[in-house]
Amino acid sequence: MKVLQFREAIAEAMSEEMRRDESVYLMGEEVAEYNGAYKASKGMLDEFGEKRVIDTPIAELGFSGIAVGSAMGGARPIVEFMTFNFSLVGIDQIINNAAKMRQMSGGQFNIPIVFRGPTGSAGQLGATHSQSFENWYANTPGLKVIVPSNPYDAKGLLKAAIRDDDPVIFMESEQMYGDKGEVPEGEYILPIGVADIKREGTDVTVVSFGKIIKEAYKAAEELEKEGISVEIIDLRTIRPMDHEAILNSVKKTNRLVILEEAWPFASVSSEITYQVQENAFDFLDAPIQRITTADTPAPFSPVLLEEWMPNKQDVINAVKKVMYL
Repeated sequence: MKVLQFREAIAEAMSEEMRRDESVYLMGEEVAEYNGAYKASKGMLDEFGEKRVIDTPIAELGFSGIAVGSAMGGARPIVEFMTFNFSLVGIDQIINNAAKMRQMSGGQFNIPIVFRGPTGSAGQLGATHSQSFENWYANTPGLKVIVPSNPYDAKGLLKAAIRDDDPVIFMESEQMYGDKGEVPEGEYILPIGVADIKREGTDVTVVSFGKIIKEAYKAAEELEKEGISVEIIDLRTIRPMDHEAILNSVKKTNRLVILEEAWPFASVSSEITYQVQENAFDFLDAPIQRITTADTPAPFSPVLLEEWMPNKQDVINAVKKVMYL
């Protein structure tokens, strides 16, 4: 095993797939000459050249449309958004063309595209640069949505996404690009749609994904000191979702807390809550608790931002609530 930063795992996954398949290329703002806004494509222009690592204008709608057209023609584009907040400019191409083309063409066209970049808050970036869109995109039939939380998962899932014949939304985090983790030396691919039990426990299940799952780890360590055993499930893939992993865990612990970095209305936690009450209601010993951001635009003030974002104490409080402590 070797230790890589999250950004290095992303770059390694893309580079390996571009060496394996000449139809794979990368396009986006600052991906080439600048080595990526977050250095997630460092060195790729030198290796693959300007025809396969392409700097685009600040025009998300335009280059998203180019990617859809090239995918219809047999290419496998990787589109980097500097942030998924900017994907809203190109969302018509993602929702109305990339996601629907296979169905509308009666299966004549596959659309093997990966749209990737950071999601969620990255600190004091203000209301228009701090939003999470995984539930938006997961609401769209035809799209797969992946939100990894560490370098190992990021590399293995990104390679799977690039090889997938359907469009994949691959969401990262500006605050995770420097995170380090062990990654195998040889090639490996992780299956899309399979959750991972990051920590086994017996008293309560905590389901989360992306960078916010770190708060669950911190909470579990604190709760363990009080004799409370927390099982943590990292969804990794939002759509298709691994309902079986969640249900099996709830049937064991009989309690569920869901942690996500998104607004509460129509969120991923809303879907999980429905699935559990529909399929494992008799196993629940307490009402399901969910933890989200506050139901307001993200504040700029660091004091308010700290209150807006879920944290370790929120998880601890929710776990104790479902345990009636």
